[in-house]
Amino acid sequence: MIDRRRLMGVATSFAIAVAATFVASSGPAMAQSTPLKVGFVYVGPIGDHGWSYQHHQGLLAVKKEFGDKVETTYVENVPEGPDAERVIDQLASQGNKLIITTSFGFMNPTVKVAAKYPDIKFEHMTGFKRSDNLATANIRFYEARYIAGILAAKVSKTGTIGYIGSFPIPEVVMGINATYLGAKSVNPAIKLKIIWVSTWFDPGKEADAAKALADQGVDIIMQHTDSPAPVKFAEERKIFAVGQASDMKAFGPNSVLTSIVDNWNGYYIARVKAVMDGTWKTGDVWGGFNTGMLAMGAYGPGVSADAKALADAAKDKISKGDFHPFTGPMKKQDGTEFLKAGEKIADKDLAGMNFYVEGIEGALP
Repeated sequence: MIDRRRLMGVATSFAIAVAATFVASSGPAMAQSTPLKVGFVYVGPIGDHGWSYQHHQGLLAVKKEFGDKVETTYVENVPEGPDAERVIDQLASQGNKLIITTSFGFMNPTVKVAAKYPDIKFEHMTGFKRSDNLATANIRFYEARYIAGILAAKVSKTGTIGYIGSFPIPEVVMGINATYLGAKSVNPAIKLKIIWVSTWFDPGKEADAAKALADQGVDIIMQHTDSPAPVKFAEERKIFAVGQASDMKAFGPNSVLTSIVDNWNGYYIARVKAVMDGTWKTGDVWGGFNTGMLAMGAYGPGVSADAKALADAAKDKISKGDFHPFTGPMKKQDGTEFLKAGEKIADKDLAGMNFYVEGIEGALP
């Protein structure tokens, strides 16, 4: 179960660490009498109780930390593509000196707008394109998905896990692979059924996908979509689920095994402070269990003592750096080797992952 006071403490420590990582000055500190204007762009509503909700908690943490030294703005429900570029450009023209865009599909629009406004700092979450005024950050979601796979395999009676995918981009694909690898470590015969819904947030589509999976014999629902609709369906169907981005136990008190909880607070606080201090510079940060950017939500009643012990042991090894979920020998779905024995995958290869690992059935869209 998450100890939120401890998590905030870790996040604060992480904020200090991030600030120390980006040490090169990129301009004079802002006058203290002038609030720093910070704009956020969300792909979904702040009430999605998942991805955008957690990013908005980061905005609120920034306001709490800096008070009247900051002026924050956010735009929610922004589609990926041309609309995103218009929104980001508008935030830049309104005088925001730091703009944070929070979805993979905002990458190219952010790059374009950043090139137009070299004096504005930009932060893009989960992307890989950077420039002198554009930094990136990501969370090692795959660490938690590996743990969730372990729990799912321990709990499942049908030996079949369902997974609702949004879009076949690397962060989603690596999560599916990590889930399968974690589950396979417990049950080598585990099956993983995947339905792609081509949306980040659409409760109706997500619920329909959950039903379709359950009708195929799935008794654990996992998701890389942002609403609690799959969790609610699992509760009604009396099967199990894993929450996404925030702790979703309230939506499925009996069904939720755990949730994959993102915590952007410390990172956002550190980056706002760096702009204020004139020490901001571009870079790339990946935070996992060991930084407090990632946590497991409270275990539900469906998690047995031995399942909890197994999951906690694996989480401890990952947190300490003693184990990486993507450690060879490991093959792609087509049987070709991509990791030799003992070899750990590089972050650049994770960021470009476009294949299933061996054992997953079906094809990527």
